[in-house]
Amino acid sequence: MAIETRGLTKRFGRHAAVDSIDLAVPQGSVFGFLGPNGSGKTTTIRMLLGLAGATGGRIRVLGQDMPRSWQEVLPRVGALVEGPAFYPFLSGAANLLRLDAADRRAPSATRATRAAGALERVGLAHAAGKKVRAYSLGMKQRLGIANALMQPRELLVLDEPTNGLDPQGTREVRTLVRSLAAGGTTVFVSSHLLAEVEQICTHAAVMSAGRLVAQGSLDELRAAGRPRVQARTPDGGAARRVLLELGLAPEPGPDDAGLVTAALPDHLAPEKIVAALVVGGVRVRGFSVEAASLGERFVALTGEGFDVAH
Repeated sequence: MAIETRGLTKRFGRHAAVDSIDLAVPQGSVFGFLGPNGSGKTTTIRMLLGLAGATGGRIRVLGQDMPRSWQEVLPRVGALVEGPAFYPFLSGAANLLRLDAADRRAPSATRATRAAGALERVGLAHAAGKKVRAYSLGMKQRLGIANALMQPRELLVLDEPTNGLDPQGTREVRTLVRSLAAGGTTVFVSSHLLAEVEQICTHAAVMSAGRLVAQGSLDELRAAGRPRVQARTPDGGAARRVLLELGLAPEPGPDDAGLVTAALPDHLAPEKIVAALVVGGVRVRGFSVEAASLGERFVALTGEGFDVAH
């Protein structure tokens, strides 16, 4: 595992910001750490990187205990937490050179070559000489990732990497994450955007109020949701009565909406529902079984919705 925690807890007084979570991030995955704002994601990331002390539990990153082995682990980890900060009157390249010079382990002989390579990798070679004050927010995000890539990294930790970006900047960062993962880097992405996780991640974990409520591959998370039946009919009221008699719980909606939806229980075959609707005098103009979406699954887990923009 690239990241593994057992009973990881962080308390502020009586409040448990992170409440005994067991994370398991596979090597080589793009792992989405999903949850509403305030659910404990950034606090967890800060503990993983040794930026905040844990109240309890155990952390292993790249096979070693943290924070005890931080000197061996952190040089193998790149991170962008709570947004990038740069000198606005220096160029992108000059910022990378200055930040790298502050790292006593960084070899000075290859500094300029590594900076050029990192800028090329994130698609900023054309803007290497431009002052950062003229960069767009998306360019600053990519420059932050370039800084994290100044040395070879086995794990990249990104906290809300597309937060505040316009659609173009969001696409740029997503494309970069995919390319890094294709090169073998494990990428751990914190996000409150459902679309982020669905488009770039192979695995995900869901946080809610400091607790880890689900984790696994995206396929596993989708499979854990319950499929729904949808009946198209002008007889909405009658259709709801039939579904209730069958033990289903129709979703609320006006009778004249033309569509009646309910979760499909495991014990009931869809064709039996259709037959009962017809026997009940319901005019069925269409019937389908829809697989559970990640959005529905996450709402069921957390009791609240997720932003789906961008």
